[in-house]
Amino acid sequence: MALWRLYYHLIWATKERQPLITADRETLLYAYIIGKADKLGSIIHAIGGIENHIHLVASIPPRLSISDFVKNIKGSSAHHLNEKFPSKHVFIWQRGYGVFSLGSKQLEQAVAYVKNQKVHHLNRTTISSLERDAHEDDGPNPPNQDHLINSIKPS
Repeated sequence: MALWRLYYHLIWATKERQPLITADRETLLYAYIIGKADKLGSIIHAIGGIENHIHLVASIPPRLSISDFVKNIKGSSAHHLNEKFPSKHVFIWQRGYGVFSLGSKQLEQAVAYVKNQKVHHLNRTTISSLERDAHEDDGPNPPNQDHLINSIKPS
């Protein structure tokens, strides 16, 4: 048994940011995601969003990659919603996702932010770096590592 305390803030959107997460779909979607995460051995600390994207604060065990977790949740939740709500408006998630790692001291603040998504969007108090719509890999800017390279060169 491994000891782990891993916290992530995950975000993903509906295809082309269409308003597909309707009030009737939202409750079913969130319950499904929480149940699926539980089956994967993961914990959903908070889930929230608006009609075109969702946020999760989750703990994902180290045996499961973040990308596999997201792929599993996104694929199965879209399938589940399309079975429960067959219509001409097929539910589909956009490719990709955002992920931010959190420390335990940031957990409470992240949970509050996610649970209050509707209010934040209504009042325009969202955190812009968490709400961006990027379609390409957008990793951190690498620091200048010349000092590291110079320190390992033999004299």
